[in-house]
Amino acid sequence: MADATGRFLALVETEDARLDEGAMLIAAHAYPDMDVDAQLARMDELAAGCPGPGDVAGLRRYLFNELGFRGNEDDYGDPRNSYLNDVLDRRLGIPITLSVLTIEVGRRVGVPLAGVGLPGHFLVRHEAVPPMLLDPFNGGHPLSLEECEGLVRHLYGERVEFTPSLLAPVDTRAILARMLNNLRQVFQRQGDAASAAWVLRLRAGIPGTKPRELGELATAQAALGRYEEAAATLDRLSELLPEEEANKARSHGQLLRSRLN
Repeated sequence: MADATGRFLALVETEDARLDEGAMLIAAHAYPDMDVDAQLARMDELAAGCPGPGDVAGLRRYLFNELGFRGNEDDYGDPRNSYLNDVLDRRLGIPITLSVLTIEVGRRVGVPLAGVGLPGHFLVRHEAVPPMLLDPFNGGHPLSLEECEGLVRHLYGERVEFTPSLLAPVDTRAILARMLNNLRQVFQRQGDAASAAWVLRLRAGIPGTKPRELGELATAQAALGRYEEAAATLDRLSELLPEEEANKARSHGQLLRSRLN
């Protein structure tokens, strides 16, 4: 797991991080013996079977009709839905992992796709003129602007205002952070503190992390008795806070280190 963590943290520091590699490195934390590069080669093999380079319609037929990738409506909260290797094995996933699959197979066959992080759902955007929005959770079905608005309304009613800006592409870091957030919610519901801790560790390593993410990580590490790790996280947090709050974070870190003596 340490190797997967280091590789993930190095990956997200780069501007051109590969999305499929990041997703597989997340999965490697659940499967410590997993060969990440072998799993990425499976993606190459999958793409090799796709007919017609550059054909978005052919890509949709191949993934969702011929191979039968689909959304797991029966057990949406199963953590395996968030692991790209399991999505390949089971051909089941949630919107974001099925979108990652579609984006990365599309990249290999010359179909330029980007992720779209709608509230409560995830889509892919074909960068054609005009752009086309696809819903991998529902068989790669193309969606109109009105259907996207209806989807948000169905999930949130009037609590979320729908604007076209919600359909803007999001970058690799944002997609990986959202994948991790999904897992965090799953593990917190399950009371799996150890798994939640590694998820928070990866999220905290993505550039642009908010201070509260580091605070959550320190709390999780301390709850597991990993006091030195928690204190180091608090040291990092203190560098991002105003002076008074930073002093509190450093004091808390010193208290945790005192437990090691």
